[in-house]
Amino acid sequence: MDDLLLKLKALADPVRLQLLDFLRDPIPECCSVPGAVCACDFETPLGLSQPTISHHLKILVQAGLVNASKRGRWVYYQLNPEAFASITAHLTRFQQQPASKEMSCT
Repeated sequence: MDDLLLKLKALADPVRLQLLDFLRDPIPECCSVPGAVCACDFETPLGLSQPTISHHLKILVQAGLVNASKRGRWVYYQLNPEAFASITAHLTRFQQQPASKEMSCT
């Protein structure tokens, strides 16, 4: 449950949602390496400062929503689809009413 809470807290920020949207659908002309997004690739298209981007990416990585890989001096980021699948699986349970149970609350 702590893992789910960490992920949901990370998702509850508009800047982090912007970063996730960009990771899902990056602008190819903005990315310095095809198929990877460097922290510097977020600055211009999103209008965010490098310290802001780094702070929020760190939270997304700690929550397991984003994977980071260091290549030389640069860190590149990708979405972690398994993390989103686990959130979806947990929340899907709430789409259906549970089977009736005979219980006494006294």
